[in-house]
Amino acid sequence: MITYPNLYVGGQWVAPATADVLEVRSPHDRSLVGTAPHAAPADVDRAVTAARRAFDEGPWPRMSPQERSAVVERFSKLYAVRAEEFAALVTAENGSPLWFTRWTHLQSLPEMTEAYVRAAAALGWEEEVGAVGDATTRLRREPVGVVAAVIPWNAPHQSALVKLVPALLAGCTVILKASPETALDALALAEVFDEAGLPEGVVSILPAGRETSEYLVAHPGVDKIAFTGSTAAGRRIASIAGEQLKRVSLELGGKSASIILEDADLTAVVAGLRALSLGNNAENCVAHTRILAPRSRYEEVVAALAAMMEDVRVGDPSDPETFIGPMVRADQQHRVRSYIELGIAEGARMVAGGPETPDGLEGGYYVRPTLFADVDSDMRIAREEIFGPVLVVIPFDDEDDAVRIANDSEYGLGGGVWTADRDHGIEVARRIRTGWMTVNGATPTYDGAFGGYKSSGIGREFGATGLAQYIEYKTIAV
Repeated sequence: MITYPNLYVGGQWVAPATADVLEVRSPHDRSLVGTAPHAAPADVDRAVTAARRAFDEGPWPRMSPQERSAVVERFSKLYAVRAEEFAALVTAENGSPLWFTRWTHLQSLPEMTEAYVRAAAALGWEEEVGAVGDATTRLRREPVGVVAAVIPWNAPHQSALVKLVPALLAGCTVILKASPETALDALALAEVFDEAGLPEGVVSILPAGRETSEYLVAHPGVDKIAFTGSTAAGRRIASIAGEQLKRVSLELGGKSASIILEDADLTAVVAGLRALSLGNNAENCVAHTRILAPRSRYEEVVAALAAMMEDVRVGDPSDPETFIGPMVRADQQHRVRSYIELGIAEGARMVAGGPETPDGLEGGYYVRPTLFADVDSDMRIAREEIFGPVLVVIPFDDEDDAVRIANDSEYGLGGGVWTADRDHGIEVARRIRTGWMTVNGATPTYDGAFGGYKSSGIGREFGATGLAQYIEYKTIAV
């Protein structure tokens, strides 16, 4: 069992303000994984004070971009030494299957960090941009200030570092508010930052629940909020930011559509959707959970997807052969089951799965991967984010109808097009009102931008665009 008695505040391990303790339990068998302090508003006050002092008076924002990049690269090397350990810890905490956490921690996160470092190296932090007569104009890029980064439990290190890395490269100081479900890996991450040698006050990491989160984002000492989570919580945070005119970036929910055109290779489609739709237990904001199929191939698509859903292995997430693990908590398990029951009540045809617990897995928060056919866009299972392995197949008449259905959503985070004609796939992708599109399941680089249209958020992450979220622009005329 892992025990953290202290919090990481401003680069120091300090006793928490209260005796409240978070118990982190395995969603696989409910065993105790470890304990950590539950940060309270008084801990937030200490962290913001440290961050404010470090930003207003300390060396970090005044170091050269190259010096800050060197510290971030040192952190990345230290992180790589423990990446396998972190993958196993996150799997134990939140039930993400080991294949997914290994990919995230050993491959994805280093690539993401390298993309941010490249973007920082290429950026003109201060440059002459023009002249009027004998007066020149300089454009200067400066850090936005003290950042409150609030993250969910489903991919905790990815959600943390996608904010921490660009904020630090820009010269900001950061308070990371981690979820109670993944408190242990958050404080393990603090150990790496501590070893990397950041100046005092630059990073604090506080595991806590909703009350402490709201106290942090409303704190007058915070200049910017960077949030990943539900659309409902994002709306609340945006309202707080609006009242205080704080900078805010929000990566929120999704209900992504995958459009299968008539000429698509169905074998390749099913292989790709296995990860795109069900990766990380489908507790994934960008999951392709609306599958749009042409009427001419509808039953063929449904049958192929049903076979795939029945074939995926559900079980102990620490087993490398497991593809889908448990839901993170009992209430999340109940939520997903209730949507399966809702789909049946709405008249959809259930062709795989069901609301029952998978056999032999009654001790954990498991659900059956479930597929519905004969679904239309008015059904709640086709409109609301379920955040679990429940997919719907919606028929379309022609390409224009497919585009209309894909865009008929309050969300606009992800999506895909499947076709034998690559260039035509790009044309269709351009017509979808969403921030992250794939053609034939291609993997985007971290030099691109990630984020959503409509209710899927505000702002972008990754690469130069993500770095810019932590920058203020100053014009100096000389």
